Amino acid sequence: MTPATSGRSPPPAFSVWRGRSLPSIPDRWRPALLVTAAVAVGWAGWSGHALTLPFAMLFPALWAWAPNRVTAAAVSMGYFLAASRGLPQGVASFFGTSVWAGSLLWVGASLAFVLVQTVLWTPDPGMTRALRFLLATGLMAVPPFGIVGWAQPATAAGVLFPGWGWWGLAATMISLAMLTMAWGHLVGILLASVWLWSAANWEPPVAPPAWTGMEMTKGARLGRDASIEQHRELIRLVLQAVGVANAHVVVLPENALGIWTPTVEHLWRDTLEGRDLMVIAGAMTVDRGGYDSVVMGITADGGHVIYRARMPVPVAMWQPWRWITDEPGGARAHFFANPTVEFGGNRLVPLICYEQLILWPVLESMLYQPDLLVGISNAWWAGNSSIPGIQRANLQAWARLFDRPLVISVNM
Repeated sequence: MTPATSGRSPPPAFSVWRGRSLPSIPDRWRPALLVTAAVAVGWAGWSGHALTLPFAMLFPALWAWAPNRVTAAAVSMGYFLAASRGLPQGVASFFGTSVWAGSLLWVGASLAFVLVQTVLWTPDPGMTRALRFLLATGLMAVPPFGIVGWAQPATAAGVLFPGWGWWGLAATMISLAMLTMAWGHLVGILLASVWLWSAANWEPPVAPPAWTGMEMTKGARLGRDASIEQHRELIRLVLQAVGVANAHVVVLPENALGIWTPTVEHLWRDTLEGRDLMVIAGAMTVDRGGYDSVVMGITADGGHVIYRARMPVPVAMWQPWRWITDEPGGARAHFFANPTVEFGGNRLVPLICYEQLILWPVLESMLYQPDLLVGISNAWWAGNSSIPGIQRANLQAWARLFDRPLVISVNM
């Protein structure tokens, strides 16, 4: 017999998870408390440390507790803005503008997430609400909404279920849906236990033998200084890294080589001649219509493009309005192209900078059973923000979920 048919009021805990009322809390305070909690969850979950990612899984519970659509929108906004809090300063540094201009882009980037979560919120509890949350998550995982689909709670799968692969992702998605339902508190307790066990046994993914990713602090000069002296400095660092790490494959950051030209290729090919060494490095290829952010594979036989970015940074690099105005320039987005690439006898998943923050590039790639993940970025513009840490945490989580080695190369 249900509480409604027995003539008794449901207990407070049950009311919480049905999204009706919080126990002992006046209704007028509920929106403010929920938004505050959403900000805390977004801030903690996306702190830049892989082990804090499970905090983000509290978001669907807060979304479900919202008493109305307006509060659901505010909860979604608070969570997203807190999770992406590094964007205002990063945009200001990249474009050389004020933080206020960066803040406008920050708020603008949140609108897709807020729109999807708000439209799909429902006062109807139970399976209806759970399925709507899953639909919202799916929409934010793939284009067009997935283009700005940051802060996905599903990323926590790699922390909660390392090595489980697609089964771990499925378990995480089911858990997220159940957190919106009446028994969500029981799911939360179970997930907390799983998290504690995982944290106690956590081991970050490592690079495969004979691979090394270079960490640089060259700032904005990297990729912008096209001089031969700059390339010779990079070559010196590569050879130094080979000696220290006894590496056979060296990975350089995003756009480390700048614009790829025959002269640059000749210089690097001559350097590698007679050496048992391969280099993977970020660069740009340019033509009249625009440019591609690419990954080059270089050996003693020369260099060639092995990967073209599926999702360059929106606005800063990818500028779709140029298609409408027929204006050349901007980076191309090869949305679902080259999910894996072959190089040096390995099947790689290269992820360039922004691709490390969103969902579909890595999940599409994992369908092809790659051997390892390679994450490169040129994050000098975000050096004082949470963004580089979040990129690294995401890469670690996905590598652990699918039990793959990971090579990271970053310039700060």
